[in-house]
Amino acid sequence: MDKHAADLKTAALPDKKAILLGVTCGLGAALCWALGFVATRHGLKVGFTPVDLLMHRFLWSGIVFIPLVVRAGLKDLCGIGWGRGMALMMLGGPVMSLISYAGFMFVPLGHGSVIQPSCATLGGLFLAVVLLKEQISPSRVAGAVVIVVGLAVIGSESIGHMGLSAVMGDLIFVTTGLMFAGFATLVRYWRVSAFSVATVISVLSLSLFPLYAASGGLARDAAIGLHENALQAVAQGILAGPAAMYLFALSIQRLGVARAAVFPATVPVLTLLLGWLLIGEPPTTLQAAGLVTVLAGFYLAQRQS
Repeated sequence: MDKHAADLKTAALPDKKAILLGVTCGLGAALCWALGFVATRHGLKVGFTPVDLLMHRFLWSGIVFIPLVVRAGLKDLCGIGWGRGMALMMLGGPVMSLISYAGFMFVPLGHGSVIQPSCATLGGLFLAVVLLKEQISPSRVAGAVVIVVGLAVIGSESIGHMGLSAVMGDLIFVTTGLMFAGFATLVRYWRVSAFSVATVISVLSLSLFPLYAASGGLARDAAIGLHENALQAVAQGILAGPAAMYLFALSIQRLGVARAAVFPATVPVLTLLLGWLLIGEPPTTLQAAGLVTVLAGFYLAQRQS
C-alpha cells in the first residue's frame, strides 16, 4: 500500500511540473505581448513611423526563419499552400501589424491594448458559430455582451473627450481585432500549424524590405539612434513575435487550449500597468472602468457552460 501511494505521488510530480511550466509560459507570452504594445507606443513617441516598427517586427524573425521554411519546402509553402499562406499573411501579418501601429498615433495605450484583443475575442466567437459551426454556450454569449459594454465605456471617452481622430483610432483597433479573429479562425479551420504559419509570414514579409530601404527607412532609423533601434528589435522582432508565439504554444501543450486561453486576457492589464511604469502613461478612470468590464466579459467568454 505504501509502495502504491509512493508510485501515485511520483506519477503526480510531472503533472505538477507541467502545470507550473504551462502557467509560467502563458504568463511569459502575455508579458511579451504587453511589452510589444508598450514598445510600439514608445517608438511612435520617439520618432519611428508605423512602417519602421513593421520592419523591426518581421525583418529579424524573417531572417532567422529562412532556413526552416526552405527546409520544410517552398513549393507548397511548408504544407500550407501559397493561396492560404497569402490569405493568412494579409490577415495576421504585416498588413494587420501596420494598421495596428498606426492606431496608436490617434489614441493612448489604454485604448488599443484593450479594444484590439476584445474585438479579436468577439470576432472569434462570431466566426466560430458562422464558419466552424460551433455551439456557443449562454455564458460565452453573456461574455460577449459584457465585452461590448466595456468597449462602449472606452469608446465614450473618445467620443466625449478626444474628438474624431480618437474615434478613428478606436475603429482602427476594432478592425485589427477582427482581422486577427479571421486569421486565428482560418488557422483552426484549415488545421495548419501555428508555428509554420508564423515562420512563413515572417519569411514572406522579407519581400517588403527592399521597398522599405528604397523609401529611406534605413536613414530614418539611423537618425533615431542605435539604442532605440535595438529596443524595438528586441521588443517587436523577438518578444512580441517568436518568443510570445513559442511560449503560448508551449502553454497550450502543457495546459490545454481552454486553460491557456486565460493568458491572452491578461494582456490588457499587463499593458496598462507596464505603460504606466515604463513610459509614464497611466490609464484614465474611463479606461480603467472599461478594462474591468472587459475582463469580466473575457472570464465569461472563456467558460464552457
